[in-house]
Amino acid sequence: MRRSKPKETIIWEGGPITSAGAQGKSLAKVDGLVVFVTGAVPGDVADLRVLKKKKSYAEAIAIRIVSPSPDRVVPFCPHFGTCGGCKWQDLSYPKQLEYKQQQVIDNLERLGGLELPPVTPIMPSAGLTHYRNKLEFTFSNSRWFTKEEIGTQDALTDRNALGFHIPMRFDRVLDINVCHLQPEPSDAIRAFVREHAREHGLSFYNIREHAGWLRTLLIRTTLRQAQGDSAECMVLLALGHEDVEARERLLAALVDAFPQITSVLWTINQKKNDTIYDLDIHLFHGRDHIVEELPDGPGGKPLKFRIGPKTFFQTNPRQTIAMYRSVRDLAGLNGTENVYDLYCGAGSITLYLAGQAKHIAGVELVPESVADARVNAEYNSITNVSFAAGDMKKVLDPTFVSQHGKPDVIITDPPRAGMDEPVVRHMLELDPQRIVYVSCNPATQARDLAILNDRYRIDFVQPVDMFPHTYHVENVVRLIRRND
Repeated sequence: MRRSKPKETIIWEGGPITSAGAQGKSLAKVDGLVVFVTGAVPGDVADLRVLKKKKSYAEAIAIRIVSPSPDRVVPFCPHFGTCGGCKWQDLSYPKQLEYKQQQVIDNLERLGGLELPPVTPIMPSAGLTHYRNKLEFTFSNSRWFTKEEIGTQDALTDRNALGFHIPMRFDRVLDINVCHLQPEPSDAIRAFVREHAREHGLSFYNIREHAGWLRTLLIRTTLRQAQGDSAECMVLLALGHEDVEARERLLAALVDAFPQITSVLWTINQKKNDTIYDLDIHLFHGRDHIVEELPDGPGGKPLKFRIGPKTFFQTNPRQTIAMYRSVRDLAGLNGTENVYDLYCGAGSITLYLAGQAKHIAGVELVPESVADARVNAEYNSITNVSFAAGDMKKVLDPTFVSQHGKPDVIITDPPRAGMDEPVVRHMLELDPQRIVYVSCNPATQARDLAILNDRYRIDFVQPVDMFPHTYHVENVVRLIRRND
């Protein structure tokens, strides 16, 4: 590789991109130095502009593809490369799966120091576009302009945007014209709200100064929405302050334009963050929830889930069905077991497995999710489950074990941060026969599994692709008690 060094930048010409790295970046090597590259895929040969150079690594961006990889494909989204949401749209899907599978193996073996059985091939996503059931869009009066827009000058008069944050720029938002992540009417609703706001001169939020009226737009849809049958849709509008007349006019116009919307909600958010979990949500139209259905529930009947604005529910419902079937199979239940479902959320796994267990006790930190779980159990006439809200470290005390019995099987599905170490230690004390660990972050999963390794061996690993065209990967691991 030939190097040139202008005063302002370092350019490395003709760099071969060797493999995929972390956070959706690719890897190259220059004179033994590892280089993390943005804008290239494995197999490319590219000219690189160095952004940061340290003793052990460098970060660079591809400024020209000299020779494209055979695995490179044409991105289907016009916002690709700017939005940052689907970093692997330019990499063929089979290669995406290959790198995700290797990511799971590398994390478990290298980070966790774990001995693995042959890893089952990754479960591909049933849908590669329009697979998400939830998106949140941000209003901003500080729109991010692309190079093409700056070049034409035509679009620079309107600085308002409704879309996604630019990566690494909390205060800049890309105005989204089309998004391939969520089925309709998501795109149409977003476009309608933006146009209504522009026509009526409504203020878009200033993220730096925390001023303005329109703040965020949350849209949730159901699996049946994606299948085009009995669609249900929720819209939640977050506002920076109250303006009754403008709010009533906007939401009424939305209902008139989209009478099929099941739930229209609003909230006032005067905080410095966009989370809604500590806010009061108000109903404008329809129900305060939507209902999702998943097949293969207890007795072979579909499971219905009541989903409110604060409810956690798996984002790719079609892939969720496949993953839950795997969890149910790996749990190996025969109807006699006591089961603990940790980090149970709104009880989706709990209820999915209830038909095969004697009793399942779900534990979750968020009280609203536990309330949803109880409603969902009643909704589906499932009586052999119970739910507790609170910090896992405190809830799983002797009183809880006495009430629910020692677990024969533990299911755990923690957030990206993984489990707190005291929870993992407590699982060792509970000494179940089997543990099924569902993870959205194989790195923290590897850390937790390393603590369990002396007592439990891994006998099954199932990677799952829940988010096509991203570097994220889910993983399901079954652990068997060694003395069994």
